[in-house]
Amino acid sequence: MTFYQTLLKETEVERNALMRLPLITQGGQGQISLETYIGFLTQAYHHVKHTTPLLMSCGGRLSGQYEWLRTAIGEYIEEEMGHQEWVLSDIAECGGDKEAVRASKTAQTSASAATEIMVAYAYDMIQRVNPVGFFGMVLVLEGTSTAVATQAGEKLMTSLNLPKKAFSYLLSHGSLDISHVSFYESLMNQVTDKNDQAMIIHSAKVFYKLYGDIFRDIEARLMH
Repeated sequence: MTFYQTLLKETEVERNALMRLPLITQGGQGQISLETYIGFLTQAYHHVKHTTPLLMSCGGRLSGQYEWLRTAIGEYIEEEMGHQEWVLSDIAECGGDKEAVRASKTAQTSASAATEIMVAYAYDMIQRVNPVGFFGMVLVLEGTSTAVATQAGEKLMTSLNLPKKAFSYLLSHGSLDISHVSFYESLMNQVTDKNDQAMIIHSAKVFYKLYGDIFRDIEARLMH
């Protein structure tokens, strides 16, 4: 069994728990409100804007034995740069105030505690614990978007009667991340250090919980 296969096997329980969340299953079926979709996009902006800084930080802290991984991070950065602007554009197409989200002036447009905690854990993993552990986050975010993003975007386009350009983030990440996942798989299979492998598995388990908390928080906010 390759390390990537081991990683998937060891995190299966946490992944299934995330994929069973009401907001994710309903979104995949196109059964969420416009307010919920904007809420999702708002939180997406507040973690997506950290993707490039996190990748840069991770690359800068890797040891010499991971020079090959640092090179791969350069490719990731090129792919991910500016995606937060796609999210803001989608918010505007939905009738939301993208500049309010960018400036985070109200509770509705700011990062939730759940989003802040996930981002903080990512920075802490890189800077204090083990930069290779950041790839647990990559597994969670790219794997989840590949599984549901394109389907959710297409169904919500119909149910919410919104133009395709209101789904640039979802539609691009569903298809885009399929190639990312195969790239990610090849990278993980080159990680041979047992301690680093264990840290990626641990990190992925935590990120499944933290990412799920963002969806739980969106649902809780909309109920009040």
